[in-house]
Amino acid sequence: MLSDRLDLLPRHALAGGLTVFEANGWRARLLGLALLDALPHEHALLIRRCRSVHTFGMRYPIDLVFLDRRGAVVRLVSEAMPRRAFTACAGHAVLETGVGQAGRFLDVGGGELLRR
Repeated sequence: MLSDRLDLLPRHALAGGLTVFEANGWRARLLGLALLDALPHEHALLIRRCRSVHTFGMRYPIDLVFLDRRGAVVRLVSEAMPRRAFTACAGHAVLETGVGQAGRFLDVGGGELLRR
């Protein structure tokens, strides 16, 4: 079951049944995936205009993909543990995925979302 909080966010369907939710308001950006019990492997969260994120309030590790303005990867953090902070000075957006799932989203064009 997906969180009602994520269900209210805009979403982008990608190939292979993948879905990227977009955190577009201040509350959605602040909370991100915090306090959720789990993130299904076929879902991710995109935060635009962002070069730094925290995992305070997270209940599980996640993968973080920092993207530049063109959607190219500038930093990949595998298994970002709860209660940490991460940054990429050249980052323009962050894609948050389940552990081991970042490659799936990048393979089907997850970085393309920045050009929309």
